[in-house]
Amino acid sequence: MTDAAGAAPRRLGDPRRPRRGASFTGVLGELLLTAGVVVLLYVVWQMWIGDAIMSAEENGSGHAISQAWAKQPAPSPPPIEDGTGVPGVPAQYTPPVMAQPANGVPWGAQMRVPRFGRDYNVTIAGGVSRPDTLDHGWIGVYPESGLPGQPGNFSMAAHRTTWGKPFNQLDKLRLNDAIVIETSQGWYTYRFRTLEYVAPDSVDVLDPVPQDPALSSAEAARGQAGEKYITLTACSPLYSLAERIIAYGVFESFQPRALGAPASLKAVS
Repeated sequence: MTDAAGAAPRRLGDPRRPRRGASFTGVLGELLLTAGVVVLLYVVWQMWIGDAIMSAEENGSGHAISQAWAKQPAPSPPPIEDGTGVPGVPAQYTPPVMAQPANGVPWGAQMRVPRFGRDYNVTIAGGVSRPDTLDHGWIGVYPESGLPGQPGNFSMAAHRTTWGKPFNQLDKLRLNDAIVIETSQGWYTYRFRTLEYVAPDSVDVLDPVPQDPALSSAEAARGQAGEKYITLTACSPLYSLAERIIAYGVFESFQPRALGAPASLKAVS
């Protein structure tokens, strides 16, 4: 027979268990699980979502700078270098000498690499410290680096992961790919030559003639070699500080803004 509420009678040997209170261990486990999820979400944001947003913003800002330069009256072309004027050989203009960049300050120069996509357009600034330069999503110029289009080694660094990852695709460069430095004066075009992986303390890659101890000073490089290099450095492998990936290139030409954008900026297949 049922009780007044119509519920089934409680059977012998099947007592209802009282509800147990939450234990310290259970609460701690739930808190740790929640913290782990929060950390994971932050990593996802930092590594992918936020990174993509920062990269897009930096490229958009770079294109706005390029467009502003294009709207300004073009400066007069610099002198043509001696030794040109050969029939069928394009004129080689003397590259303007840029001032040394100030630490943590945008330099008035943008890097454009067609191999990295038509939207790639990243600000170059002075210095290679994280808080002052690299963590802004910029490409940093090493102290005492050579200058664009001048004898010596124009050397730079940038993040390969996080903070916009400007050098994420260094390993995708192919022989003769263009590495273009754009300024209000025009475009300095370098051509990629080779990749190398080195230890983090291999600072000789920044020498005026990379990894040539016989030409370890800027004066020696200018007086004996006169070559014009570009060196791009980043951490490797991805998400690691174990090594450095180094991309080397050589200077090809300077195109004055008055002549329009160079052919080196054309998209690649």
